[in-house]
Amino acid sequence: MSEHITTRRRTQETEQTTEDDGQLRCPECSGNVVSDDEHGETVCADCGLVITEDSVDRGPEWRAFDSKEKDQKSRVGAPTTNTMHDKGLSTNIDWRNKDAYGNSLGARQRQKMQRLRKWNERFRTRDSKERNLKQALGEIDRMASALGLPENVRETASVIYRRALDEDLLPGRSIEGVATSCVYAAARMAGVPRSLDEIADVSRVEKSEVARTYRYVVRELKLEVKPADPESYVPRFASELGLSDESEHRARSLLKNAKEQGVHSGKSPVGLAAAAVYAAALLTNEKTTQAAVSEVADISEVTIRNRYHELLEAEEGLGLA
Repeated sequence: MSEHITTRRRTQETEQTTEDDGQLRCPECSGNVVSDDEHGETVCADCGLVITEDSVDRGPEWRAFDSKEKDQKSRVGAPTTNTMHDKGLSTNIDWRNKDAYGNSLGARQRQKMQRLRKWNERFRTRDSKERNLKQALGEIDRMASALGLPENVRETASVIYRRALDEDLLPGRSIEGVATSCVYAAARMAGVPRSLDEIADVSRVEKSEVARTYRYVVRELKLEVKPADPESYVPRFASELGLSDESEHRARSLLKNAKEQGVHSGKSPVGLAAAAVYAAALLTNEKTTQAAVSEVADISEVTIRNRYHELLEAEEGLGLA
């Protein structure tokens, strides 16, 4: 009985202290009160008095150690994304005519769902700008998937296209051409470049149009795109050819020596990277052919042979120096 009276008195004193200055104070020493979430207690930072215990943890039952894991475990919906024209905030109706239990819908329900899909699609793209975005972002996602580009490149390409649309750069140019140039620019900005030939292979427009539109978009939007580094192509080529880390390291060394000798000036970075990978494979006694490297890099064997001899001459020249 006396314990209940003491607890009630302490609660009344705490409430009185809180009401006086708007901040919770210790009823014993008027010190600062802090919450210990780990133990579920409210304690005084000065004297250590436990004021409340067994607090209710109103946070999630799961733990996350980075923002990506937090987004994956959170149950408040998917995060917004620039890769969708409505940023993922609209409703999607599944194309399968099944209910939540996997059972097929009846004829009347199927007709109803078809009407709902039609109207949902109309509401999602209410004007020409949204229809433009929907088509372009679909193209960006398709090309990025075909090229094996990571998610951050798709996001960057989508942001670049949105900027081009907002600044009215599309009149007189095709949606596919601008979308392709955005993918090309985003890949170079992210340090995972793809050659114009690779981009043109998965695009619906010609290589010349992609190059022309890319230069226009970069100039008008003032994008900071650094010249492609031949070394950035080496890991992908070496991986697709199944070469060892030693060959990859040797190819990087050949390219660094070529830069010091000025051999790379005016040369295609893709051709230099392909020749360096081929030369490195020969120098480390690994089996590969010019045809295999040519297929992976989408560069002619003649280019590989020419750049191959130039790289070896630069290596010999540096050694003699």
